[in-house]
Amino acid sequence: MSLLSPSLSPTAFIVSAFERATMTGRRFPDSMLLAMGRVAISGVFWNSAMSKLASWESTLALFRDEYRVPVLPTELAAYMGTGAELIGAALLFFGLGARFAALALLGVTAVIQIFVYPESWIHHLQWATILLMVLVKGAGRLSFDHLIQKVFRRRMAGR
Repeated sequence: MSLLSPSLSPTAFIVSAFERATMTGRRFPDSMLLAMGRVAISGVFWNSAMSKLASWESTLALFRDEYRVPVLPTELAAYMGTGAELIGAALLFFGLGARFAALALLGVTAVIQIFVYPESWIHHLQWATILLMVLVKGAGRLSFDHLIQKVFRRRMAGR
């Protein structure tokens, strides 16, 4: 049966197209999913950091009055949280040190879940799922991590 057969249902067409795409190399779709996940989750943390930087006094008040992260002084918690969101989001977006960035942002997510907004667990679970995917699988082929690894391997092979 041809892929363009009129007797093929829309669902069968999509399944057939996906099967054909994955037959050429399973790694490409994984890399696309990793790239999409990295971009999506980096946007969440980037936007959060940008809103904090837009009004630092409001951010300090938010950390003091609403977030109330235990153990750390308010100002230190604000700097650490905003810095982790900003740097982690940028690194994750480009896939540069992606596993390290994912781990740092998982830490931020855990703090938010445990100490700040435990009722928002469904959002945090979504974030953690994407971050764990990057932590376990790496940034994928569409990343600076992959490019650096490729250059490094070529140089080591040339020795």
